[in-house]
Amino acid sequence: MLIDWNNFTPWTALAGGALIGVASALFILFNGRIAGITGILGGLLRPKFRDIGWRLAFIIGLTAAPFVWLQFAPLPDIQIESSNTLLAITGLIVGIGTRYGSGCTSGHGVCGISRLSPRSIVATLAFMATGVITVYIVRHLAGV
Repeated sequence: MLIDWNNFTPWTALAGGALIGVASALFILFNGRIAGITGILGGLLRPKFRDIGWRLAFIIGLTAAPFVWLQFAPLPDIQIESSNTLLAITGLIVGIGTRYGSGCTSGHGVCGISRLSPRSIVATLAFMATGVITVYIVRHLAGV
């Protein structure tokens, strides 16, 4: 994926981050739940009585967001320079990691850190360190 640095402005990233933070805070305030995508989706896979509606609404909202965006502006161009096989493998690895880590980056990084959860702070540090090490290996040592 390439970032168009000539047209990049930090303001849209800041606004997006603020929206995620406000939405997460409102979600826990009004629903009493953490806005961790893995947990929300996982709850749909093993549903409990009176627990499906809000989970389904959350997932529909996530998937509908690009269509709402299209009403106001075109979607940004995204170029992924990888094979579908590699994308599938990395997606599987991420899924396994979220299972072992008891949550995903949204649950730990956004919601957990804001609640000062020690487990989430350690998990987020592990996510970030792994990402930095992986990029270093792939870009500088493997030469990809």
